[in-house]
Amino acid sequence: MTLIAPDILVEARGLTEAMSGTLCVLGMALWVFGWRWHRFWIVAVITLGAGLCGLHAGRATGGAQILAVGVLLAVTAGMMALELARIFAFVAAGCAAWLAALWVFPQAQELWAVFLSGGLFGLILYRVWIMLLTSLGGMLLASHAALLLLEPHIGFDAVEWVSKNQGAVNGGAITLAVLGIVVQAVLTRRERTEGELKSAKPVKLKVPAEPKEPKPEPMPEMKPPPLKIPHQPASPTNWWEKLVHPRKAG
Repeated sequence: MTLIAPDILVEARGLTEAMSGTLCVLGMALWVFGWRWHRFWIVAVITLGAGLCGLHAGRATGGAQILAVGVLLAVTAGMMALELARIFAFVAAGCAAWLAALWVFPQAQELWAVFLSGGLFGLILYRVWIMLLTSLGGMLLASHAALLLLEPHIGFDAVEWVSKNQGAVNGGAITLAVLGIVVQAVLTRRERTEGELKSAKPVKLKVPAEPKEPKPEPMPEMKPPPLKIPHQPASPTNWWEKLVHPRKAG
């Protein structure tokens, strides 16, 4: 079993460099941001798949119904994509377990127990399984597109090279897939940490206020006591008062 299929390279040789470059960039984005944008990838894949199925099914009726069936089926599947994500993960994990069992035991038959077990593990380890699918899918898409881009510039036969070095190619593909899972896990953890830091409210430290010294009370003003002046009789001013006014004895 080869992860980089020579047959796909043969069929894709007719693609232009712009299309190959676009597929390579798309594969790299899927490899790096698989879990971070997993809702977008799921909706896009299911919508595109349903649209292609609708176009294929509409050929039987012919006419303008081909486009209508394809568009309606694509819109319907896109609106239900997030609800169908778990089912998609179950089926994909079950098929992967089935293929792995056939690779180990080529003569095995009726592997429904393996299919159900793989699907159950895919639901339990949903995040890890989505990371694995997106990393593997992005690696395969980017690798095929990169080989098609390098073939005319370097001047080597990509199909022949992949056919002769299947072991090394499979080992490198598996290594890149595992590395993609690590990259997605690191990005997810960093995003979660940044979100927690943004949502956390700053803690204000309460500094104890310094005790205020009591202000001294103003002293009451001391008013001097009024001076008591002894009453002295007024001196006579006219001759009659002088005559009548008694004189003190000398």
